[in-house]
Amino acid sequence: MRVKDITAAIEDFAPLSIQESWDNSGLLVGSEEQEVHGVLIGFDCTPELVDEAVALGMDMILTHHPLIFGALKRISPDDPTGAAVIKAVSSGIAVYAAHTTADKVLDGVSGTMARRLGLKDIAVLDEEAEGVGLGAVGDLPRPMEAREFVKFVKDRLEVPVARCSRPVDVPVRRVAMCGGSGSSLIGKAMDSGAQAYLCGDISYHRFFTPKGFMVIDIGHFEGEVEICHVLFSLLRKKFPTFAVRTSEKLRASNPVFYF
Repeated sequence: MRVKDITAAIEDFAPLSIQESWDNSGLLVGSEEQEVHGVLIGFDCTPELVDEAVALGMDMILTHHPLIFGALKRISPDDPTGAAVIKAVSSGIAVYAAHTTADKVLDGVSGTMARRLGLKDIAVLDEEAEGVGLGAVGDLPRPMEAREFVKFVKDRLEVPVARCSRPVDVPVRRVAMCGGSGSSLIGKAMDSGAQAYLCGDISYHRFFTPKGFMVIDIGHFEGEVEICHVLFSLLRKKFPTFAVRTSEKLRASNPVFYF
């Protein structure tokens, strides 16, 4: 198996051509011709994840967030990004990221959130050409009172804390969502007819919402981490006898702690 065989399977699911212009999805470390014996899947390519790959004998890492995002002006072992790059290169480990590519397909980040909530008639929230785009929107099987819905979200998405705007005084019937940082789609969520919008990284002033609409910040990591299991299932289905593993420390890799 070569790196290009793995990347072809990923890109059949989430093509590089649909990534956002500011993104850096794709093969970030290594060569497409490099031989691969196993793939480790994680959320962020941290030095600890590279160490785990080395310990397991995996020579390719697949993550959601790109290891190299902005311009690297310095690669130092004292910096987490630099340390991960150095460890990956010195160990001969290829690193690939499926970031906004996996965000913009309906079977990806936001669509997975919608399915975990059991929504019906799921569609792309901010649709672009050919049925791809950021976010998802759908209908609950039954209407819920706002506080009941927040508890339902926390239970279904395994969220320890939810930051909410004033709860709506109407039943929540339609729900919009965008995994990760989704504040820019609040207007799209309101236009979709949703009573509630789920995303992460909502700033203070965004919590002032109009009557009949509420926002719920479930956290950046919490809204996207399930994509790791989606990618795992994708590769296991495509290569059933190939060594593919999800990091044993996946849930613990969230850099945000709650006390």
